[in-house]
Amino acid sequence: MKVAVLTTSYPRHADDHLGRFVADGVERLRAAGVEIEVVDARAFRHFGLAYGEGVAPRLRKRPWLGPPLFVSMAATLRRAARDADVVHVHWLQNAAAALSAGKPYVVTLHGTDMALAARAPALARPLLRRARGVIAVSSALAAEARRLGARDVRVIPNGIDIPPTVGDPAEPPHVLFAGRLAPEKGVEELAEAARGLPLVVAGDGPLRGLLPQTRGFVSRPELERLYEEASVVACPSRREGFGVVCAEAMARGRPVVASAVGGLLDLVRDGETGLLVPPRDPAALRAALERLLADPELRARLGAEARRHVERHCAWEAVTSATLAVYRQAVAPPE
Repeated sequence: MKVAVLTTSYPRHADDHLGRFVADGVERLRAAGVEIEVVDARAFRHFGLAYGEGVAPRLRKRPWLGPPLFVSMAATLRRAARDADVVHVHWLQNAAAALSAGKPYVVTLHGTDMALAARAPALARPLLRRARGVIAVSSALAAEARRLGARDVRVIPNGIDIPPTVGDPAEPPHVLFAGRLAPEKGVEELAEAARGLPLVVAGDGPLRGLLPQTRGFVSRPELERLYEEASVVACPSRREGFGVVCAEAMARGRPVVASAVGGLLDLVRDGETGLLVPPRDPAALRAALERLLADPELRARLGAEARRHVERHCAWEAVTSATLAVYRQAVAPPE
């Protein structure tokens, strides 16, 4: 099978975190025998809109660049998809370019795209209805897609590497936050809640001043080391399509304190695989962090069940198999 993958977020080098989950999925599918050509922002003119904070926020500031971006993306995809059996589009708004390729397409919804869809449902509905398959990385996104008229929606989480073994966290215990230092990640709440608590931060963004101790974006090996050393991982997002950091921490047996929003609800079961707190609630966030820092037995129990949960639901073998099933359905003749 030949697939053209269209994405505006894809890593440019080994330590680039942007779109890493897309690239990891592509490599697993290639290993399964799928011939894939990736069309990312390096292949078409993106007019400075890709990378950094992402296409959608930058388009809001420079909307006149939307049409030329679409033309460039669509033309590049048409060339790449000439011999393809199916086009796999990441982020709903990019599906408009897939229409011009004349091939059946599958779309994966990641979260920011559905926030845009909620503001422009008349544009989103036809893109969802014409898709031969809709993949949502969480149950919350699947429900949103169905409300907009998507007919065949499957929940397939982002795949996560499950290390064969995990070590003991560092002593004394501390909290880790990893991710973009931006409002939607709950950085303001974290800065207030963690005041005086042992906190390690990896990431960068517009709210860096609230967490000046941040190490910035770190390499993949360094991030894995930080997961290993952490006793607790904080994911206080205001919205979250899936929650890659949450799932990666859980795969390493680390309990997570997460906001009860979006895809985090698929991963964290309160009192079983971690602790859930209301979003935008620094007091509740602090209480949960303090509770885990003070209770090694609770950390161990939640962390062990968290690892088992991610092994069951996010291991690459299952994710790749489910994605291949969507491809096969997309190219099958209509009944």
